[in-house]
Amino acid sequence: MKAAEIIPILEEKFGDRIRGKNLEAIDPFVVVAPSDLLEVARFLRDDSRLRFDILNCISGVDYLEPDPKKAPKAGFEPHMEVVYHLQSFTHRHRFVLKVILPRWKDDKPGELPEVPSVTSLWRAADWHEREVYDLSGVWFTGHPNLTRILLSEDWVGHPLRKDYEFPLEYHGIRGR
Repeated sequence: MKAAEIIPILEEKFGDRIRGKNLEAIDPFVVVAPSDLLEVARFLRDDSRLRFDILNCISGVDYLEPDPKKAPKAGFEPHMEVVYHLQSFTHRHRFVLKVILPRWKDDKPGELPEVPSVTSLWRAADWHEREVYDLSGVWFTGHPNLTRILLSEDWVGHPLRKDYEFPLEYHGIRGR
């Protein structure tokens, strides 16, 4: 089944809770609010026409143009995206689900944006959500063990954020 067939199924079921879509993207997708993520994801997994039984990847993407001169021409407002790549072994099709978040919860720098964990739906989400938390700074509510997975527990910040400043030194080891 192609995305052009999947999206109408989602729109029929969820109506305006499908906040955006793009059939022309290399990986066609729909956008949902964090509050609708679990319900839409469960439907994608359980509906017999769709059966997205595999979660291939979760990515965190920081949309920020740090150069103030380029920011007005960037074509987007600063935000974070969490991107879910799904696949069905049963039907041999793929699909992408996105959640758009503010860069900071309640616009307070340092307060991580939140999205519900999908570990209850796909066990593979455990590792992927920890990686996105660690590197991109997104908090997955309800995750069973949301701790750093690649960086040490005392690491400060999230290095895939575009405004991240790498430390000159870490535990006495100088970089650069």
